[in-house]
Amino acid sequence: MRNNVPADTLIWFNAMLWNIPRIIISGLAGGCGKTFVSVGVASALKMRGMDVFPFKKGPDYIDSAWLTSAVERPCYNLDTFLMGEDGVKRSFEQHTGIDTICNYCADVSCAKCGRLKEFLKNKIAIIEGNRGIFDGMDESGTYSTAELAKLLKTPVILVLDSTKSTRTLAAEVLGCQKMDGDVRIAGVILNRIAGKRHEEIARASIEKICGVPVLGAIPKLESARFPERHLGLVTPAEYPEIKQAIKYAAEAAVSCLDVERLLSLAASGKPLPMIKNNMHKAVSHAVQKTKIGIIKDEAFSFYYPDNIEALKAADSEIIEINSLEDAALPDIDALYIGGGFPETNAGRLAANESFRASVKEAIESGLPVYAECGGAMYMGKSIQYKDKTYPMTGVLPVEYCFDKRPQGHGYTVVEVESENPYFELHSIIHGHEFHYSRAVNLESCDVRFIFKVHKGYGFNKTQDGICYKNLLAVYSHIHAAGTAPWAQNFVRAAKAYSAGRSEGSIRKSKDGIITFGHHGKTASCSPNRYSRFNDNNIEQNCKFNI
Repeated sequence: MRNNVPADTLIWFNAMLWNIPRIIISGLAGGCGKTFVSVGVASALKMRGMDVFPFKKGPDYIDSAWLTSAVERPCYNLDTFLMGEDGVKRSFEQHTGIDTICNYCADVSCAKCGRLKEFLKNKIAIIEGNRGIFDGMDESGTYSTAELAKLLKTPVILVLDSTKSTRTLAAEVLGCQKMDGDVRIAGVILNRIAGKRHEEIARASIEKICGVPVLGAIPKLESARFPERHLGLVTPAEYPEIKQAIKYAAEAAVSCLDVERLLSLAASGKPLPMIKNNMHKAVSHAVQKTKIGIIKDEAFSFYYPDNIEALKAADSEIIEINSLEDAALPDIDALYIGGGFPETNAGRLAANESFRASVKEAIESGLPVYAECGGAMYMGKSIQYKDKTYPMTGVLPVEYCFDKRPQGHGYTVVEVESENPYFELHSIIHGHEFHYSRAVNLESCDVRFIFKVHKGYGFNKTQDGICYKNLLAVYSHIHAAGTAPWAQNFVRAAKAYSAGRSEGSIRKSKDGIITFGHHGKTASCSPNRYSRFNDNNIEQNCKFNI
């Protein structure tokens, strides 16, 4: 007892702490089996009746989609570069359901606070890391999985590719332990084990030398169950055997791993302080919501759940659209087209002529459209893929092709240089890109760019974001938790389009573009994620290179 408050209510210094069981599943490099293990463990725990909350470290859509399919609950991304540290902590807290039980009053007599411990029973958060555990933006490992583990005080389980290695695996684990003593390496999973003797030597070496438990050993399995291509795994939307693959991974987790020991380690994390004023918590009572169309199909499936939730929180109704099957756009006030694989679906996109025509007609009439990466390609004249050329919407005169190597891969930093419907002039935006495509005829195209690229590739290493009327086609993906004004301004543009007139800080330029009035204040957010441009913060934001 402390001041007549039971210790297990975890109220310290007027700040409430909470402690959901959680683990980060990481490794030494990409391709070591993190996703297979994460999907298998998450699905296995769900099947035994646990409430599993999936997360993915870093900018990623495909692994997140597999985790979403595994537990039938949205997987949220956690990335301090895109979201800031507070954004990550808010997202983690909100998406484990804490804000449904707690009203953040910090009143020790509150009945809701007393129910928090009970609420957290039978729940677990599983965070899949990305790349190697210490791999970040620079030699210090900035924005790495290790930094996320420290931020969220989360035990780390290392998945080791054990191919043709035994005692050396212990050296790898020991190196991770010595690299950063504040990162807790709580356990190890051996992957791609050749046989019993292989496992015995590797297990004994790690446990004796490193003092870390080996939670199990997974033999070499069928890689075809988790098929890959140029951007990573095939998306669940395009993979008809997704349920069988998840079941296969879950069975491997149950038969090969000490799940009870894993759960014990997950429950050993230190408590986290609660974050007040959680994002998207306000409930709208608007009589009529703005209708935002989102294309979600096999061609376009790269969306952060936070982005869609931010649009909903700004008084929007989400209308899902299929560009491969729908004959035309429905009645909407704005259109959001994410990334994906338009190239592998180019034939079907091209064949749906009526839908392509309806999109172009709507944009010409002023429909606000935000198109990212694959969506930006769909706005172009054509896509060249595997020696064939497929017509797209033709809104922009840009022709796209694909190279064998990525054109843009990693974090991006752009500065807004020109008026546009969605971002304030001179603001700095953090994003990311991963694309093999490029514009082949850009020099002959009469297009207007709004972003100056300070880090990344964009369309041509110096520019990104083609603006035409109220369309913005951009290679750089953003996350709403770190770019708060985007959703508000997108919905505001949609309302202005719907009303047919200028409204609030939205105005139409002489070119008919709905623009965000930069004379007002920008919505509150982290200055390192979305801020007024100056020499100091551009140096801070752009000092790294990948």
